Amino acid sequence: MNYLVYWATFIVLFAVVYFFDKYYFMLRDNSTALPRPYSFARVQLAWWSVIILAAFISIIILSKGSAPTFNPSTLYLLGISSATSVGATLIDISDQTNPNLTNLGQNIKGDNLMLDILSDKNGVNVHRFQTVVFNVVFGVWFIVYVLNHLDSSAASPSTVMPVIDSNNLILLGVSSGLYTALKTTENKQQTVTPAVIEPKGDDPASPVAETETVIAAG
Repeated sequence: MNYLVYWATFIVLFAVVYFFDKYYFMLRDNSTALPRPYSFARVQLAWWSVIILAAFISIIILSKGSAPTFNPSTLYLLGISSATSVGATLIDISDQTNPNLTNLGQNIKGDNLMLDILSDKNGVNVHRFQTVVFNVVFGVWFIVYVLNHLDSSAASPSTVMPVIDSNNLILLGVSSGLYTALKTTENKQQTVTPAVIEPKGDDPASPVAETETVIAAG
């Protein structure tokens, strides 16, 4: 039943993050819109912080006070998330202080968590999708590994959290780096608005009327 300790800790930390986001916009972009859109970089940092802190606290509880020693790979993982958050914040500040940029993406009203972190001002894009998927998959793997090794926390606390292979860290680093690099271009893109052809009644010259005429004739 050791996994209950982990999930209880995870839920408490998640609730704390939810509270600070709801009342202090902890996971949101600095924005003039209401509601503010969610920031992918901040959500990513919170995601890994909750996962790793839940494991750390659970190990301390189950081992009766013995704190695990973080493996360097776990520190690198937190470093990737922190660097992504710093880079995204600096880019946002640069864009907000650039008088030549208008219609900033972070000033568009937020929709929901998933759409906000997957989208720029022109909609969902593939590099954000890739980064979100990698972080979710590795996060779930990290949690499963911890749950499967919590029974050994009393004997060897430092073996509960996984050692992440260097290639996997490179994969996460490249994915987050790609997101940060392309984020520098998001507010410089023109806003794409789908063209809407409005019907002009029964005017035979209008596309709608012409289409209806052809169908009727057939």
